[in-house]
Amino acid sequence: MPVKIRLQRHGKKGKPFFWIVAADSRAKRDGKYLEKLGTYNPNVNPAAIDINVDKSVEWLQNGAQPTDTARAILSYKGVMLKKHLAEGVIKGALTEEQAEAKFTAWLEEKAQAVENKKNKLASAKDQAKSEALKAEKAVNEARIAAANPVEEVVEEVVEAAEAVAEEVEAVAEEVAETVEETVEEVVEAVEEKAKEVAEAVAPAAEEAAKEEE
Repeated sequence: MPVKIRLQRHGKKGKPFFWIVAADSRAKRDGKYLEKLGTYNPNVNPAAIDINVDKSVEWLQNGAQPTDTARAILSYKGVMLKKHLAEGVIKGALTEEQAEAKFTAWLEEKAQAVENKKNKLASAKDQAKSEALKAEKAVNEARIAAANPVEEVVEEVVEAAEAVAEEVEAVAEEVAETVEETVEEVVEAVEEKAKEVAEAVAPAAEEAAKEEE
């Protein structure tokens, strides 16, 4: 019976969650399976994978063929490496202790790489949050800056109006003073002229009076 190691879909719509199973290659994708080997959750970053390495190696050694996606997951978790090391032990290329040491070292290196990725993602998230706060602050400052010129213009207009009013008042006072001085000058000139006329006419009037007598 040909056996496939493949993914079987579970989870909700839009949030798939997969089981990694060994199943008859003739069975439907999400139908019956021979054994559940692990789970794969792509909804988190990095993806969460939980798999029984030894059982997976056993199925591979018995001829099970993984699909492309399943093979990528098995390689990511070290299943393909452990199968290769097991074959090396069978052929006498290395001892079980050596094979186990190599696999343990690989697991530690892989765990460190995953941890580094998590830290990098966390750092990127914090930086993105910081940049978002800076952008929000810049927008608020821009809004305030856009509002201030209006207030400044209003203040300038008010100041200009007050200055004009003061100038108008000063001019009005100056005109009033000028008019008053002009009127006084005219009155004085008229009075002076009348006096001159009276003085000029007085002798002639006296002579006319004497002749009548």
